[in-house]
Order: sequence, then structure tokens, then C-alpha cells
Amino acid sequence: MKPGENLVTVTEIIYKIFQKKELLNTMKNQLDLIAKSYDRSIREHGKHDFPNYDNLPDYITNNPDYPKYIAAVESGKGGSEYIEIKEYLKPDADKKFIDLGCALNLMFKGYDTWPSLYHGVDISPETIQLLYKYVENKKLPIGELFCGSIHETLFEDSSFDIGACIGVLEHFEKEFVQKAIVEAHRIIKPSGKFVLDIPNINSSVGRIMMQIEEYIGRPDMFNILPYEFENILQQYFQIEKKDGIYDDVGMIHYFLRCKK
Repeated sequence: MKPGENLVTVTEIIYKIFQKKELLNTMKNQLDLIAKSYDRSIREHGKHDFPNYDNLPDYITNNPDYPKYIAAVESGKGGSEYIEIKEYLKPDADKKFIDLGCALNLMFKGYDTWPSLYHGVDISPETIQLLYKYVENKKLPIGELFCGSIHETLFEDSSFDIGACIGVLEHFEKEFVQKAIVEAHRIIKPSGKFVLDIPNINSSVGRIMMQIEEYIGRPDMFNILPYEFENILQQYFQIEKKDGIYDDVGMIHYFLRCKK
């Protein structure tokens, strides 16, 4: 061993430990921020769907690309209610469905009418509490509602036939996104279907959307180009279809089959 070689190795190990600690702190801070933002939305808007953000500041509404954003929203292709999600997943009565980052989809996006057995995960405690009240009032037969992060759930391996993660990954950087994909792969059955979306950061509509999210207190941290994201995805899922990648829309949807 050369003089100082062991010292360099120890220094590198310590540096990596600090890097990992900093990364974990960043993830936790962002998760806390997102949870507080959605908790605040629940308190402010109660048992109503979240607002359409009509009172946005001038620097957003005066942007020449803002009308494109409005057109994209009105097209119905950007949210959990996107009809192609249901058509692809085919949520039959014999299927267990996991909604990762569920928000109030069960209440406002039609998921309460799906025959499949619904399970939801969300980081916002007040969201989960409101969903439990809704389920109780409607006497809906569902599975579990779990308050926590989508990258660390309590479900067993290969628990679900179908799943979705819509409007969630946009809030996080590459390291968290990778962990979330690994977790989704773990809990989806072999050959199970899964739909997720990411912001199209190359599009003008995507950039407007990210400005709006930052304004309302949950900034989009997504920093992965589509080809990089697909390289990650393809380790765990087969991409059966994708849309929005070549269009000037806010979100790109991926329709996936679980590899196991």
C-alpha cells in the first residue's frame, strides 16, 4: 500500500456518507413540503376538488404560452381522469389497484366507480383522513389507505394487478424518482399493468405547469430528460405505449407492463 492510499479511501467513504445524508435530508424536506401543501389545500377547500388556480400572478398568465397550458388542461389529457388510463388498466372486479400519490382521485376522478379493489398511498395526512371519511359515508368497499411516501410502502411484494402514479413524480429529483419506480416494480405483480406520468420539461406547456406548481408551494424538482427516464424505466417495466413526448403538452404518459 502506498503512503496516504488508505487515507484517501477513508476520505472518500466519509464523503459518500455525507453525500447520502444530504440526499436523504433533501428528499425528506421535499416530502414534508409536498405534504404541507396538500394539507393546506384540504383545509382551504374542504370537500371540494382543488381549485383551477384562477387567481394566478401576471408573470404566469401573461406568458405567451399560458393559453397553450389552458388548452392542454381542458383537453382532459393531463390528470388522473385521463380516459386512456382506465382503458389501458382495465380495472375489473378481480383486480387489486394501487393509486400511488392518490390525492382525492377516489372522490373526484371517478376511481370510486371502478370495479377493481382500490388502495391508495399519499403523503398528506389530511388527504388520507378525508378519504377515510368519504369511504365511510359512501360505504365503499376498498382496500387500504396508507399515509406515507410512494417510495417506501408497507405492501407485500407483487400485491397489485394494476397501478397508477399520476401527477406525483414531477415534484422530485432523479434519486427519489428511481426509488419510487423500484418500489412500484416491487409491489406490482409480474406482467401487471402500471401507468405513470412525468412533466415534459422540453415543452412550453410543461414549463408553465412547473411555474404554477412552484407558485402554489409545491415546486417541481423533476430534472430528467425523457430518454434518461426511459433508460431507468426499462430496467423494471416494458413500455407498451407512451403519449405526449412529441407534443407540446405538460405531461408525458407511460403505459407499462411489469418485468419480473
